[in-house]
Amino acid sequence: MPGADRAPLRQLLPECGKTTVAELTAGLDLVSQAHADRPYVITNFVLTLDGYATLDGRSGPIGSPVDTAMLVALRTRVDAVMIGAGTMRVERYGRALGDPAKRQRREREGLPHDPLMVLVSGSLDLPWEAPLFTEGGGRVLIFTASEDQPPPTATPVRVVRHDGQVDLAAALAYLRRERGVRALLCEGGPRLHAQLIEADLVDELFITQAPKLGGGIGPGLVSALEERERRVELEWLLAEPDSGELYGRYRVSAAR
Repeated sequence: MPGADRAPLRQLLPECGKTTVAELTAGLDLVSQAHADRPYVITNFVLTLDGYATLDGRSGPIGSPVDTAMLVALRTRVDAVMIGAGTMRVERYGRALGDPAKRQRREREGLPHDPLMVLVSGSLDLPWEAPLFTEGGGRVLIFTASEDQPPPTATPVRVVRHDGQVDLAAALAYLRRERGVRALLCEGGPRLHAQLIEADLVDELFITQAPKLGGGIGPGLVSALEERERRVELEWLLAEPDSGELYGRYRVSAAR
């Protein structure tokens, strides 16, 4: 939907007013908040009112074009985008930023032309025919515990191997140290999200709540997260009048 990033939003907190996705995210400085030993990590999810992250196995049917515009806008503010293998198999990603104008604007602002696409895949079981690998745009880095070799791809792919299983803390340290990643957006899935939270590696959560009831037994915001209280602080809350979606930005209190 062209112009979804300029659709009118009502800002409910911290102050009431009118805004848009474009206005809110234009000044969102995440890279300056990088930790010395890892990137500043944000996550983005869309959920149904009853807490589900997918409908018919995919997240796309839950959100509106404005939710998609928020996701894309967040991609423009980070050095890298991380997803798990399950999300990649279902969503079959292409290039993180398809709009050349957005890539050019990133360069003017001192960001890499394309966000680095980071995949976490213990077994290297990935849809190699997906556009991310076949279209040749951007760069891909895969953390895996597998000794298998990836097939030839049009998009440049680098593999970093861990023993036994992927160590997310070590992976983020590598991204900061070796690839200069200052801010990273994780888009899921729920299991990867839970692992990052469990390891105290998430700084902020951007959550869209859609006015829909999903039902079923699908995954939620996190999957298999150890039960204990984790405090978060609400930074902003927005409402989209047409769709009824709510957009929350939360800071994780325990994050370093």
